[in-house]
Amino acid sequence: MQRQYRLSANGQFNYVYRRGKRVSSKDLSLLYISHRQKQVGFSVSKKVGVAVVRNRTKRRLRECVRPLLPQMKKGYYVFVARPSIAQADFDQIKNQVHALLKKLDRPPKAGQTK
Repeated sequence: MQRQYRLSANGQFNYVYRRGKRVSSKDLSLLYISHRQKQVGFSVSKKVGVAVVRNRTKRRLRECVRPLLPQMKKGYYVFVARPSIAQADFDQIKNQVHALLKKLDRPPKAGQTK
């Protein structure tokens, strides 16, 4: 993924954590907040595993998101990995990323609150 699309500053992550909208799946959570730029960050804690496992998880997530970037709306995205993602294969991760982005675009149904 190109550097211009990477969310890197700690302050940006904290901003999304505080104010972002969250959608979740089995192995991932996605936080989103509208912004004039399109940037994506990945958070993989030490609970996921040793450094090799965490880095592999981030590489897989970046590769799942990279082809979807042109279709994504502008804003800050933060993908948060859960420990169970270490056992997931690439296709499962890819499907979850698609599902989370699709969930994010759906408006709430009538009668539901945010």
